[in-house]
Order: sequence, then structure tokens, then C-alpha cells
Amino acid sequence: MPGALGLALLLAAAGLAAGMLAEGDIAGWAPQEAAAAAGAAAAALVVLNAIVRQFRIGLGQGMGALALWLALGLGGSVLYAWRDQAREAAFRVFGELAAGEPVVTPSGEVVIARRADGGFSVKARINGREQVFAFDTGASAVVLTAESAAALGLHPRAGAFAVTVQTANGPAMAAPVILDTVAVGPIREQRVPALVTRPGGLSVNLLGMTFLERLASYEVRGSRLILRAAAAPKT
Repeated sequence: MPGALGLALLLAAAGLAAGMLAEGDIAGWAPQEAAAAAGAAAAALVVLNAIVRQFRIGLGQGMGALALWLALGLGGSVLYAWRDQAREAAFRVFGELAAGEPVVTPSGEVVIARRADGGFSVKARINGREQVFAFDTGASAVVLTAESAAALGLHPRAGAFAVTVQTANGPAMAAPVILDTVAVGPIREQRVPALVTRPGGLSVNLLGMTFLERLASYEVRGSRLILRAAAAPKT
């Protein structure tokens, strides 16, 4: 069916042109809908051509090709019907394989995948150096463990530990510091107030409200933590 392949190419080209160039409806269809329909018709012609060619070779080959394409079509339909669940499952797997890794969407949102235990780890750059944090809206400030602070060159004097913070192990004393920069993906904030705990006072860094409150918004949606940067001030 050489004519079918030619027609498929014409349909594909027409769909591409409709999607890119059309400004109004086409026979009552939006340009994107018309482009999708043309693409689907082109794909169907290519598949039909392949099946007919196999039938010309022999009945067995033709039936095998028909069964294969029916199975692929059914599988594709099932995946499309369950696409949201599949996307959530994929994010959970990603959350384990690359815990805390920020993913930037085309719209500029920063997305973090949930860990299997239900929490969110967030990889952030503090003064240009990477640290891993636990997302914690219950923490009034960004909180660093003594070990992370030392790795960043922050060494509060002994008398500076005058702020009480609540941790999983109970109250702990912390010292206030100012972080030059805190960045998660492309989101970057400067001069962020933070706290440093005494050695043994905290086992994990906390990404708290002194950073989160500067964002335009943040939300947990399914297995994803979504961070949105505040708009840059106009000059």
C-alpha cells in the first residue's frame, strides 16, 4: 500500500502545519485537536499498511502482526487510562533513587519526589555547597546540624547558643546565623536567617520557614513537593 504511506505523510505534515500555523478553529476543531487527529490518522495508516503487507506474505504472518498491534494498542490504552497513577508511581521510585534531587518543570516550578517513608528530602546549596534537608513547615527557621554548619565554615561561639528549638529528641539550644545564599534548583534566596544546633542536638538539617516564607508558594500534591519562586522585584 504505497499510497497509504504517502497519505500518512501528507496527514502528518498537515497536522504539523495545523498545530504550528493555524490561528482559528479548523472545521470546528481547535488547532491542537486537529493536529492530534491528523497525527493519529497518519499513525493508523502506517499500522494498517504494515498489517496488510504481512497478510500478503501469508495468513500466519498477517494474523501475528494483527495480534501484535492489537496488544500494543490495548497496552497503550491502559497506560493512558492509568497515566496519573503511573506518574505518581514513577515519582515515588525517583524519590528513592535520587532522594531530594530538585526537578525543574518548563514553567519554572521546582518539584521534589516523596521518599518511600512519606517525607521529603531536599538537596539545597548553602553558600554554594550542597546540603540535604528535611522539608519541615513546623520549623520556624532553617536549622543546621553542628556537623553541617562546620562543613560550611560556620562556628558559632559558645555563648551564642541562646535559642531553644524543639527537636525529635526534645528541646535543644541553637545559635542564630545568617546564610549568604540558600538555593534549591534555580530558586535562590540571600541573607537567610538560620539556626545552628549544638553537636548531637539534631540529626538532620531542616528546611524551615525563614526560607519557605520567601517563596511565592509551596504545596504537597500527591507524591510531589512543589516550590514556586517569588517574582523578582521590578527595577
